[in-house]
Amino acid sequence: MHTFNINRRQFLQGATATLALTAFGAQGMDLINPAKPYRVGLIGTGWYGKSDLFRLIQVAPVEVVALCDVDKNMLNEAGKLVSQRQKSGKTPRLYGDYRKMLADNQMDIVLIGSPDHWHALQMIDAVKAGSHVYVQKPISVDVLEGEAMVAAARKYNKVVQVGTQRKSTPHLIDAKKNIVDTGLLGKISHVEMCCYFPMRANGNPPVEAVPAFLDYEMWTGPAPMRPYDGLPHIRWWRTFQEYGNGIMGDMCVHMLDTVRWMLGLGWPKKVSSTGGIYVQTGGKSNIPDTQSAVFEFDGLNAVWQHRSWGTPNNPEYPWSFTLYGEKGTLWGSTMQYDFIPADKDGKRIHKDVVYEKEKYPEDLTEERIELNAAPATRLHMLDFLAAIENNSRPIADIQEGHISTASCILANMSMQTGRPMVYDPQKRIVVGDAEATKMLARQYRQPYKHPDPKIV
Repeated sequence: MHTFNINRRQFLQGATATLALTAFGAQGMDLINPAKPYRVGLIGTGWYGKSDLFRLIQVAPVEVVALCDVDKNMLNEAGKLVSQRQKSGKTPRLYGDYRKMLADNQMDIVLIGSPDHWHALQMIDAVKAGSHVYVQKPISVDVLEGEAMVAAARKYNKVVQVGTQRKSTPHLIDAKKNIVDTGLLGKISHVEMCCYFPMRANGNPPVEAVPAFLDYEMWTGPAPMRPYDGLPHIRWWRTFQEYGNGIMGDMCVHMLDTVRWMLGLGWPKKVSSTGGIYVQTGGKSNIPDTQSAVFEFDGLNAVWQHRSWGTPNNPEYPWSFTLYGEKGTLWGSTMQYDFIPADKDGKRIHKDVVYEKEKYPEDLTEERIELNAAPATRLHMLDFLAAIENNSRPIADIQEGHISTASCILANMSMQTGRPMVYDPQKRIVVGDAEATKMLARQYRQPYKHPDPKIV
C-alpha cells in the first residue's frame, strides 16, 4: 500500500481538488504524494490513450515504465511526449506486443486505450499480471467478454475503472446532488438520450500495402481481418462493426451510464431497437447512421436516438440526456445542464462545464485534447487511485461499465434480429431466444480464444 502525505499548499485550486476532497476526504487532496510513485503502463498510445495517461500524470506521482502500440510511429512519438511530461524525464520502454510488456514489467496500473475489440483480452491479461486497470469504454464488443472481464477483476481482486467519466464530471455531479437527489424533478418516469454528431466516418479508400511501421496482424487481433485500406486510427475503425458497436456502443454508453448512475438503475428489463443505414449509403461504413432504442426499467423507459446526418433536435444539447419528472425537466450534457421547473413561477437552474485552464496550462497545447472532459478525467483518476488505496470499488467499477456496455450491445442485437432482448445476467442467456444467446459471444479469429467468465 502507498502511504499518503498531503501537500496542502498545492490544494484547493480548482474544481478537481474541491470535488476530490468532498468525495474522498483527506485522501482526495489534489496533490497526492505516495511513498513511491505508481508504476504505470499504457496499451494503445493513440489519441485517448495518451489523453488518459496525461491526466493521470497531472494528479499523482507516477513513473510511466512502458508503452505499447502496434504503430511504431505513434509509439515513438508517445515515448517522447511522456518523457517531457513525467517528472523523471525518462522515456518508457516501448513495445509492439502488450503481452511482452506485461511479462517484462511489474506495473501497479495499466491503462488501456486500444480499439474496443482488444479491451477484453488486454484487461484480463493485465489483472492476471497483477495490475489495476483503467479501461476505456465500451468495455467489450460482446456481452460475454464483459462477463469475463467482471469475473477476472473479482477473481484477481483488482480495481478496474472504466472511462465513463461523466459521473466524475463536476457540473453533472452537481446536477445529481442538487437537482435529482433533492427531489426537484419529482417522480421521473421518462428519459431521452441522443447523439446527433456527424461522426460516422465513411468513404471508399482503396486497398493498399500495409506500411512497415504498422503491425496490422496484431492490430486486428481477435477481430475479422479486413483488407487494409489505410491507417485505422481515430475515426476509421469505429465505422465498422468488426471492431466495435457503432455510435450506440461509442456514445449511448456514456449517456445511458450517466442516467443509470443519476437514477440508481441496474440492468434494463428489456431492450429493443430499430435502425440502419438510411442516408449515408455511399461508403464502406457498416454501422447504422440512424438508430432508436428503448431501454425498459421499472416505471421508466430510457429512449435513445442517434443520427449522423441532419441537424440536432436541440442545438444546445446535440449529445445529451433529458430526465422528465412530474415537477420539472433536467437537460444534461458534457457542456452544461439546465433544470426547467414545471411550475411557471419556479426557478430555472443552469450550470456550465468547469475548465481548469489556469491550473493546467499544458492542457492548452495538447493535441486533440477534449478540454471539457479534462477535469472529469482527472477526478476519475483520483477516484481510481482512492479505490486502489482503500481496496474498494471505484465510481465506474467494471460491473457498472459492463451493464452500460452490454445494454448497448443488446440494442444492436435487437436491431439485427428485429426482436426485443431480455438478458438474464445470472444465467448469461437471452431469455427464450436461443439464436440471440449464441450472439452473446462473437467468433474470434484464430488463434485467439474468446474469454470464458467461468474460467478466467
